[in-house]
Amino acid sequence: MRIKALTIFLTLTLVLALTIPLSQGNSSGRHNSGSSGCGCHGGSSSSISATENFPTEYDPSSSGYSITVGFSGGAGGSGAGFSLQVNKGTLSGPGSNMQISGSSATHSGSGGTSWTFTWTPPATGSGDVTVNLAILNANRNGGTSGDVWSTTSFTIPELVATDTDGDGVPDSSDAFPNDPNEWDDSDGDGVGDNSDAFPNDASETQDSDGDGVGDNADWAPFDSTETADSDNDGVGDNSDVFPNDASETEDTDGDGVGDNSDWAPEDASESADSDSDGVGDNADAFPNDASETIDTDGDGVGDNSDWAPNDASESADTDGDGVGDNADAFPQDASETVDTDGDGVGDNSDWAPNDASESADTDSDGVGDNADAFPEDATETSDADNDGVGDNADAFPTDATETVDSDEDGVGDNSDWAPNDASESADSDGDGVGDNADAFPQDASETIDSDLDGVGDNADAFDNDPTETIDSDLDGVGDNADAFDDDPTETTDSDGDGVGDNADAFDNDPTETTDSDGDGIGNNADAFDDDPTETTDSDGDGVGDNSDWAPNDASEIVDSDGDGVGDNADVFDNDATETTDSDGDGVGDNSDWAPNDANETVDSDADGVGDNADAFPNDDSETLDSDGDGVGDNAQAIAEAAAAKQKAEDEKRRNLIIVGVVSLIIVGLAVGLILKRRGGGGDESVKDYSHASNGGQSQSQVTNVSTRLQIVNQWIDESGYTWRKMSDGSHHYWDGSQWIKHD
Repeated sequence: MRIKALTIFLTLTLVLALTIPLSQGNSSGRHNSGSSGCGCHGGSSSSISATENFPTEYDPSSSGYSITVGFSGGAGGSGAGFSLQVNKGTLSGPGSNMQISGSSATHSGSGGTSWTFTWTPPATGSGDVTVNLAILNANRNGGTSGDVWSTTSFTIPELVATDTDGDGVPDSSDAFPNDPNEWDDSDGDGVGDNSDAFPNDASETQDSDGDGVGDNADWAPFDSTETADSDNDGVGDNSDVFPNDASETEDTDGDGVGDNSDWAPEDASESADSDSDGVGDNADAFPNDASETIDTDGDGVGDNSDWAPNDASESADTDGDGVGDNADAFPQDASETVDTDGDGVGDNSDWAPNDASESADTDSDGVGDNADAFPEDATETSDADNDGVGDNADAFPTDATETVDSDEDGVGDNSDWAPNDASESADSDGDGVGDNADAFPQDASETIDSDLDGVGDNADAFDNDPTETIDSDLDGVGDNADAFDDDPTETTDSDGDGVGDNADAFDNDPTETTDSDGDGIGNNADAFDDDPTETTDSDGDGVGDNSDWAPNDASEIVDSDGDGVGDNADVFDNDATETTDSDGDGVGDNSDWAPNDANETVDSDADGVGDNADAFPNDDSETLDSDGDGVGDNAQAIAEAAAAKQKAEDEKRRNLIIVGVVSLIIVGLAVGLILKRRGGGGDESVKDYSHASNGGQSQSQVTNVSTRLQIVNQWIDESGYTWRKMSDGSHHYWDGSQWIKHD
């Protein structure tokens, strides 16, 4: 009976042991415990104190305060937590290792020692705000002994805004706190928007004439009809018919030619009289000939010069014989008009007017001149040697070159230019001066060269100046010295640019001749020769350097936001904080966490994974939620590992209990057997329990971590156990003596 009772007791003990629930750890904090603290961890202690950065007074207009909660002192452990409550305002933007529920915030894990979130204050007139805060530091010894916590509470009063000028705008937001009429200065020019005619243009504040152009830029700030004088002629562009021509302002007759340049400013049909004959070019048949204006017969010869102004077939009677040149066979000979035989001799003079072979018998010897070897010598008709001397008078009839040597100079009279002057025999140029006395024996127009310059006096305009011979333009300066020998208005070109000094606005500068806009810079060097405000366009973009923000960069002219990057290169030309959007996502590189990734702009939890790709953008311990259950893969792995560890501990504990119970059963049986033997005599059969079953005891399958696997992640759970995630996806924990694999 005793053996049976003992067996029943031990069995019940085993069953109870197997059914005892095992405790589970919890790393999440407690909400709404800011005033009561963390009674589950040790006790309250002055060794720990909370740190926080709540404002000493809050501004209801604030968009939110970034709050960081931490601690100093404590148990010296790495585990920490907190619980915070506010009675007004809202909490948002929880950082890593924390959670928010309504007006309460607390930690969500033991991995942090400080926590950051946003507190948005309540609306104006809400009054004081009360904050309750509890802070915990755990030593992580596997229990709660040695953990410490403390609580604190404080009040944040509401900031009362000051409005000195009583305009309804607080001084903190009022650009003119002492002026009730002004509170904003949008363009930062020191003039309030209400008084500023151009509140968004720092360069302008007034528009006196109300024409929409500020006084600073307005050429006529008190005249609403004018804003600019482009050519600086003193007449506004709206009134100036020629706004870009400083020499003209009016066109009375509307012919497109300014009155100053218009020969007939009130006659739209005429604007010039090129030959100054008093007849406009349009009405003048000969606009460049002052002597002519009309061509009645349309023959191209003006009436004044036309011998027959009404006869288009005739315009001149050169010889004045009363027969027009076109009808006159001899227009240069007043004695002749007809040539009947066409021999070139007029009938009036023709000895034989009907014989084309003869026209004269000059010597009247009865032999026509063409047939008479000596038509003017009645004593001669033939020249056998053709020497020009009739055979009758020729002393050398067989010598065609000579007949007489009157001066006996050895040169026959025919060859001797001065047959009676032994000092001369030739006059090569036939100018009547013998070659010996002629300075220019080959030039019939010259005989003397007074200045010995090689040019005869007749042709030499400066016969006593060996350096000059010609004055083509008759300006009194010889062509050699005259830089403009065909222009009587110019003689000198000091800078050698081809423009005379009289007409050259820059007579000592060979690169310039004209200054159209009168700015002192020649047109060649002046990129804007009609604009006196600009001279240079260094980058060639069509905008003068004075107006160009980037005068050396052709791609830029304006920097609207003043950030040092031109509008063309600046993706954000009205935002001085941004210039580039490398990934084209609309967020500037300076503000973009991932400036080269169009899918990401922010990494709120600074875990290296952008918010769009991060399943937990405010938790730096998590990025993935592979199964979409709202719990991150890292936390899930920890939870699974903790469950596996707990299961292993439970199995170990259960096995120990089983071993103990079995041991008790064996001892009980042995005791019962002994008692039975003592009571029943020695002949009773003895039962052998040496091979009794051990109750099906199972051994934990311990697997050492393979040294060939790579460690992917390692952490310590809330109970102090160290865990590893291996490259094959398995999890292992350290039991104090070895690594145990958890399946």
